[in-house]
Amino acid sequence: MEKLGFGLMRLPQTDPNIPSSVDIEAFKKMADVFIAAGGTYFDTAYPYHGGSSETAFREAVVKRYPRDAYTVTDKLPMFLINKKEEIPRIFEEQLARCGVEYFDYYWLHSLGKISYEKSEELQAFAYIAQKKAEGKIRHIGFSFHDAPELLEEILSKHPEMEYVQLQINYIDWDDPAIRARECYEIATRYGKPVIVMEPVKGGALANIPEQAEQLLKECRPSLSTASWAVRFAASLDNVMMVLSGMSNQAQLEDNLSYMKHFAPLDAEERAVLARAIEIVRGAIAIPCTACRYCTDGCPKEIAIPDYFALYNTLKRFGAVQRIVASTYYENLAETHGKAADCIGCRQCERRCPQHLKVVDYLQEVSSVFDAPSGR
Repeated sequence: MEKLGFGLMRLPQTDPNIPSSVDIEAFKKMADVFIAAGGTYFDTAYPYHGGSSETAFREAVVKRYPRDAYTVTDKLPMFLINKKEEIPRIFEEQLARCGVEYFDYYWLHSLGKISYEKSEELQAFAYIAQKKAEGKIRHIGFSFHDAPELLEEILSKHPEMEYVQLQINYIDWDDPAIRARECYEIATRYGKPVIVMEPVKGGALANIPEQAEQLLKECRPSLSTASWAVRFAASLDNVMMVLSGMSNQAQLEDNLSYMKHFAPLDAEERAVLARAIEIVRGAIAIPCTACRYCTDGCPKEIAIPDYFALYNTLKRFGAVQRIVASTYYENLAETHGKAADCIGCRQCERRCPQHLKVVDYLQEVSSVFDAPSGR
């Protein structure tokens, strides 16, 4: 349990179409089981669940447990901040939302080239360091979605940063766009413990092609497909914590089954996983993790990650999923912009941690679902 963290990005919802509709009672039960098993680490953020993740944490955990029973990580959303005076306002709002007097861990959220430059300009590094000095934060750091070269620049200029949160999973490890291995190695060289986000790549690595899944099952019949992804990340020596965005009790119980008494991947498992990775790489049409950073401020309110998920389902399962996928698409399009409504402003691409060509992918989605044969 020392390496399993509860990510609060994908909590259970009372309405699957409304991200802010967190099912508090279901979350309470999950938090109870997590803490009873020895878990303490909770990770939230200002925009998660349309702003409801922090308040859900307050209701499910803070109001029901003593302060020494848990730790909480929150993040300053630099991608939403444009003025220096907004920083203290949002920080105080986050403390209130979470119902705590201090954060155990506090990051500058999702740094990339633009948000890093903004953080320097608005003195965000200095602000969180000052809050640490005041006792409002115990540990400071940043989450990162960009190139290793930028990561090295940040760490060299800001040795006061204690931790780095990185996207690491077995698909992104050697991916030329994400370059997870290089980022991990740089953080390690600078002596910064790593917290892992997206170990299951937004759930994609829990639902891999049958041929790849069969390889894993033959090797370890009792382990779930998702467990291989979480254990891959947790097996790295410099990884302090692996976050899992658990959406239901079954996912929580599964994680506890192998993380409560964690065993790193052995040589046989690594060899089998390497074979599975080659199969998985060829099967994901759009490698979206459904983080939903792209949807904030979309002028057409397009349900980008939802459409991508439907497209991936259709590409993987073919004609047998045509009617179902098209029905879901039509239902979403009643309350959101269609893929065809994209105006190409590319705001989504600037915010995408995966560096996806979102506009191009939307055009492909539109060609499948907006055409008469897709409707």
